[in-house]
Amino acid sequence: MTTPVPPDGSTPTGPQPQDHDPWAPPSQPGGVPRPPYPMPMQASQPRNGMAITALVLGLVGVVLGLFIILFWMTWLPALLAVIFGSVGLSQARKGLATNRAMALSGLVLGIVGLLIAAGSAAFTVVAVKHVVDSTRAKVKEADEAKESAAAAEKARHLSFGEPYTFGNGLKVTVSKPAPFTPDEFAHGHDKGNKAVQVTVTVVNTGTERIEVETGLPDVNDADGASAELVIDGSGRQKVITGYVLPGRKAVGKYAFSLPPDAAHRIEVEFSPDVARWDDAYWSGPAR
Repeated sequence: MTTPVPPDGSTPTGPQPQDHDPWAPPSQPGGVPRPPYPMPMQASQPRNGMAITALVLGLVGVVLGLFIILFWMTWLPALLAVIFGSVGLSQARKGLATNRAMALSGLVLGIVGLLIAAGSAAFTVVAVKHVVDSTRAKVKEADEAKESAAAAEKARHLSFGEPYTFGNGLKVTVSKPAPFTPDEFAHGHDKGNKAVQVTVTVVNTGTERIEVETGLPDVNDADGASAELVIDGSGRQKVITGYVLPGRKAVGKYAFSLPPDAAHRIEVEFSPDVARWDDAYWSGPAR
C-alpha cells in the first residue's frame, strides 16, 4: 500500500498510520493488543427425566395394584419405577438432576407397588386353592352321597326272610309266600289265578312306641304288575294297625291273587310310614 504524499511534495515525517485490520483485536494503551474475549460457557440442563418416569410408573403400579385381578400387570411398572427412581437419586446426588424428591417418591411408590403385587399374588393363589379344594370337597361329597344312596338302595332290596330296620327302629321281615286258598266268598280273586299269603312281621327295636301308619304291603308279580289283594270271610288276613310297643312285635297276614303265567316270582313292598321312609323290597320265588 503506498504512503500518501502531502500536496507540497515534502516527505512526511513521524510514525505513519498502518493499514487497519478490522478483524484484529483492539489494542490496549501503549499499542499492546488486547487478548480475545473468552466465549461464555452454556450451562447444562438438569437430567430430571428418570425421576419423572419413576414417579409416573410408581403411580401406575400402585393404581393397578388396587385391583387384585390385575396384580400380574402391577409388578412390571413397579419394578421399572424402582430402577428409574434409583437412577434418578444417583443423578441427584451427583448434581446432574434437581428433583431428588420426585425420584425418591417414584422409588417408594415402586416398592409399594411390588409389595402390593406380591400380596395380591399370594391372595390369589390362596383364593384359587380354596376354590379348588372346596370344589373337590363338594365333588367328593356328592360322590359319597351317591355311593351312600346306592348302598342304601341296595340294602333295601332283600330276599324273603331277611330283616330290614327302618330309621324309626322298626325291624321288618317278610316271610316267603305260602299258598292260599280263598273261600267261596272271596273278593279280588279271579278263577284260574293262584293266590299266595304274605306274612309281615314288625318288631320295635327302639325305646318308644311307634305307630305303623301304612300296614298294607304292595305285591308285584313276575311281570311287574300289581297283584290284587284278596279279601274273604275266613278271618285269616290280619292288617297291622296302631302302635307297636318297645320290644314287642306285630304280625300282618295278607293274601294276593296272581295270574298263572306270572305267579312263579313276586316282589313285596312295605314301609311302616311311606311319608317318611322309602319302601323296602323283598323278592323271590312264590312257590
